[in-house]
Amino acid sequence: MTVVGPFGLSVRDQVLDTDIRAGLADIEEGLLEATKSDVPFITEAAQHLVRAGGKRFRPLLVLLAAQFGDPHAPGVVPSAVVVELTHLATLYHDDVMDEAAVRRGVPSVNARWDNSVAVLTGDFLFARASHILADLGPEAVRIQAEAFERLVTGQILETAGPQAGRDPIDHYLDVLAGKTGSLMAVAGRFGAMMSGADESVIDTMTQFGERIGVAFQLADDVLDIASDSRESGKTPGTDLREGVATLPVLHLRARCASTDDHRLIELLDSDLSDELRHAEALRLLRAHPALEQARRDTIRYADAARSALAPLPPGPVKQALEGLCDAVVFRAG
Repeated sequence: MTVVGPFGLSVRDQVLDTDIRAGLADIEEGLLEATKSDVPFITEAAQHLVRAGGKRFRPLLVLLAAQFGDPHAPGVVPSAVVVELTHLATLYHDDVMDEAAVRRGVPSVNARWDNSVAVLTGDFLFARASHILADLGPEAVRIQAEAFERLVTGQILETAGPQAGRDPIDHYLDVLAGKTGSLMAVAGRFGAMMSGADESVIDTMTQFGERIGVAFQLADDVLDIASDSRESGKTPGTDLREGVATLPVLHLRARCASTDDHRLIELLDSDLSDELRHAEALRLLRAHPALEQARRDTIRYADAARSALAPLPPGPVKQALEGLCDAVVFRAG
């Protein structure tokens, strides 16, 4: 039984499968409702990426975490909508910063309209998320605010780069913990918290979310190099073209002093908006050991996420969470 097709997660328990499917349908309805506006153009722009689909990884994590309490508690679905709206808003802003042309297999909002529309629509989504969040109580507002601060800090640290003497790979992993891990941690925490699960479960799911979030982003780094647009839903080598030093590139640069990678380094230091240079850089990096090292790091973080689940009781929910770890690794395979 498949819960999330794009992620390939299978749930063997019929009751859990049915419950998760119903929850995801309710979340989808909530996302469409939350992105409606009295201004038709705003609705069109705000629903652009919602209707394009997506893995809904964060809402799925909320629903699975909620299984350790009352999965039908009134705050579960709204909290999942808040987390996904926040994630979607960051995508609108990221595409502006990256000058991305494609997102989830469709033109990005900045490409279809312009940067101003993308930025303002992202702000609109943040506002709608905050509106829903206000009904979930002050503790939820505080948790979301702290996570959002970490997310923005991670983005700023990525832009600023590592301080002198800091290992660029360590710096990058800290960036990912902020940019991606923070919101994944909130997904796990909200699901458990809103369902009334024990405090120990809330802590476990928060830690799991953080670790699986970093693994998830590392898998994206590998996919940006290794996949084609049909697999990833965006243009291959987007980060490469924009000069974003993702983990495969960082591993390459760490090796360059002792290996004969001069041509590849030369390409990475050049203007990769040139299609021929970009294609050559992609081809060389796909064959480079640095890409395999990034895959190994993805597996290491997925394994760390799996180990965080140790305190949870055995059963179909824990198996499904372990399946998320397998699915992340599969994406980077």
